[in-house]
Amino acid sequence: MDYIEKALEKLKEWVDKLVDALFGPQPQPEQEPIPVPVDDRPRRGY
Repeated sequence: MDYIEKALEKLKEWVDKLVDALFGPQPQPEQEPIPVPVDDRPRRGY
């Protein structure tokens, strides 16, 4: 049974490489922007 699991894992790796070669790498999810603190309080004493 362990042999079958190893063979399936190797087959999956080969298929992934083949798909990458034919269609390009899988798109990476967009990174979420880092929030930047903004001081939007009204200023006094112009």
